This record gives sequence, structure tokens and C-alpha cells, in this order.
Amino acid sequence: MNLTIHSAFLPHIDHEASLAFYRDILGFDVRKDVGYNGMHWITVGHPNQPDTSLVLHPPTADPGITDGERRTITEMMAKGTYAILTLATPDLDATFAQLAASGAEIVQEPIEQPYGIRDCAVRDPAGNLIRINEVK
Repeated sequence: MNLTIHSAFLPHIDHEASLAFYRDILGFDVRKDVGYNGMHWITVGHPNQPDTSLVLHPPTADPGITDGERRTITEMMAKGTYAILTLATPDLDATFAQLAASGAEIVQEPIEQPYGIRDCAVRDPAGNLIRINEVK
């Protein structure tokens, strides 16, 4: 089997804040920005990874989601427990410094984890946890 990751999905709740974070702070390209009924699906990706995309989607756009499920999703997003993205960088300290200077919500400063990864964590505007591993 020959498989690659084409796209992954993360929820977002604020179109402009999402663009500011993923485009302006992380430096991702905006590949698509599709609006429908006041909602936006934004496809972004790193310029050096043209075949891999992240789709930022309205978390409760599925008409099959109940009101209770919508409340649960909203509560989990607010706590940062609904979705996680792990990114990698060869220079964690420089990346963290840029994130901190940008005003990103810091969850964890760079630290050596007991399982052998050095990482940090921030939240995106929707509350998603973004972990960044140092990979050399």
C-alpha cells in the first residue's frame, strides 16, 4: 500500500483569528477559503509541504450533530481537549520565542519530556492544542 496524508481537520470558530494564527503567525499558505451560510472552511499548509493540508472547519456544521453534542464540542474546545495538532521544528527555542512574541496563548514552555521529546504547547484561537516537537 502506498499512502500519504493528504489532509487533516481541526475545528475553528473565528475565520479572521484562524487566518491570523495559521497564516500570519505560523506562516502557512492559505490554499482554499470557502464560505457557506456564514461558515468558513479554510485549507492551509506549510509552503514546503504542498501535498499535505490542514482543513480548519466549523466544528458543528454537520446537520446530524445534536444540540447536546454541539454544547459538548464547544465545551471541549474551550478547554483545549477536543482536537490536537503536533508540529515539528528543528529549533524549538526560536519557534517558541516567535510564538510568545506574537501573543499566542502559551500552554507549556519548551521542556524535555520524560518520554524523550523536547516540546512546547500553545493554543490556537479555537482552543485547539498545538504541540510542537523539536526534531533534529
